[in-house]
Amino acid sequence: MKKVCLFMMLTAIICGCRCKPKTPVKGKWALALHGGAGNMDRKNFTNEDIKRYEEALKEALHIGKLALAEGKSSIDVVEMVVRQLENNPLFNAGKGSVFTHDGRNELDAAIMDGRDLNAGAVAGVGDIKNPISAARLVMEKSPHVLMVGKGASQYAAEKGIEMVDSSYFYTEKRWMSLQRALQKADKNGTVGCVALDKEGNLAAATSTGGMNNKRYGRVGDVPIIGAGTYANNNTCAVSATGHGEYYIRYTVAHDISALMEYKGLSLADAAREVINGKLSSEHGNGGVISVDKYGNVVLEMNSTGMFRGWSNSEGLDGVAIFKNHEAL
Repeated sequence: MKKVCLFMMLTAIICGCRCKPKTPVKGKWALALHGGAGNMDRKNFTNEDIKRYEEALKEALHIGKLALAEGKSSIDVVEMVVRQLENNPLFNAGKGSVFTHDGRNELDAAIMDGRDLNAGAVAGVGDIKNPISAARLVMEKSPHVLMVGKGASQYAAEKGIEMVDSSYFYTEKRWMSLQRALQKADKNGTVGCVALDKEGNLAAATSTGGMNNKRYGRVGDVPIIGAGTYANNNTCAVSATGHGEYYIRYTVAHDISALMEYKGLSLADAAREVINGKLSSEHGNGGVISVDKYGNVVLEMNSTGMFRGWSNSEGLDGVAIFKNHEAL
């Protein structure tokens, strides 16, 4: 009897060791970014177009990975990377934002800190140079999560955020895109970044000019915490890009985290189930960039393309546009 009991105890100890959950290792870092997703056809891009987008992605990626390697916090890094993308007119955020039906720019942004689930967002602003910084201001300096329109702009101005005239956001390409959209439906897009820092903290940030030709003060998924942006140190950080209405309905970013937390799925399996399962319809077109607490990077899409970049402390590094790279 004693031998049986001893055997059972040893078996329990061995099984306990094998089944013990993997714990994050401090000192590792990981980063992913995106510049929007959609059904892209390679033949519609010149070699010069490809080169410009790849260089823009690499520049933003370099800024983020250098900062993480130096030990900067994930929340600082996702903000600085998204600011870089906002300042690049190639993307539908900040300087390159699309126009509404009325010929105005209405920008949205959100940021979330995985350490304590603190979050901030702004929506429908047209005079804040870098909406992602205004979102962080809401997160850190106010008791609120989401501010919209004139109130968000007033708060940002009072706190010293750089304001600009609405003409700053104008680009000829986006204006002509609106003119075409007045005749038929057109594309939408977003920029975002997720990061794991050396201390094991996760963060996510997303910014967008919204949907081209949008009307009636429409707001998409980006500033809705849990839809287009989410970070939780217990699971992952996610930034989404796609048709916002569907990402809101399915609370995409949080759903990926919840599948990991409650169902025990890996980040790759959770992202695949949501993006290529629940959102596999044509109208749920888009993708996500994500990183988990172990530093695993996953880029999942159900569209034919997503401007994206990725890097980590173990040498993983790259950028891509079309669906040549499956989820990492």
